Amino acid sequence: MTTTRKIPTGISARHVHVSQEHLELLFGPGHKLTSIKALTQPGQFAADERVTLVGPKGVIQKVRILGPVRKATQVEISRTDCYALGVASPVRESGDIKGTPGIVIIGPYGPVKIEQGVIVAKRHIHFTPEDAKEFGVTDGQKVMVKTEGERPLIFDDVVARVREDFALDLHLDTDEANAAGLNQGDMVTILDDAATSAIRRA
Repeated sequence: MTTTRKIPTGISARHVHVSQEHLELLFGPGHKLTSIKALTQPGQFAADERVTLVGPKGVIQKVRILGPVRKATQVEISRTDCYALGVASPVRESGDIKGTPGIVIIGPYGPVKIEQGVIVAKRHIHFTPEDAKEFGVTDGQKVMVKTEGERPLIFDDVVARVREDFALDLHLDTDEANAAGLNQGDMVTILDDAATSAIRRA
């Protein structure tokens, strides 16, 4: 990895991905998600629909659903949210929900209790195959990312995710972004192999 090209940051607030079955239980039979804003990843959008999360110790209201619908319902929250809800969620890549905690989701039509699916999203970078070639990374590779600004940090263990329908950006949750003083769209840099090796040897 020798490129100096920058990568934009996408900050993911708490959100929910739902299956069509659960969407209809939450909002009524035949309900379809209403897109209000396109997201950075092609085909994905913020929906008008919001729900309430109910954990063993607390409640978080007005949590946005992101579309389109998925095969399995998944709730992505920050570590701070875990404490507020009383849910011990592991750090996982999206879609890796086996053995994760469940939660109650409440919509205007009714509640849904999922037995698993609550995660703290593992930080990652979306690459197209062309971007991955330019940066010299492969799907699943873990890289280091350096931020800039008043509170610069180096994030380790950032997973490279490569797919044709992705768009280049780094995904962090709100806890991570706040720790580094990052805003949506701020640019970061992947450390090259020499810098990464030096840091890991230290």
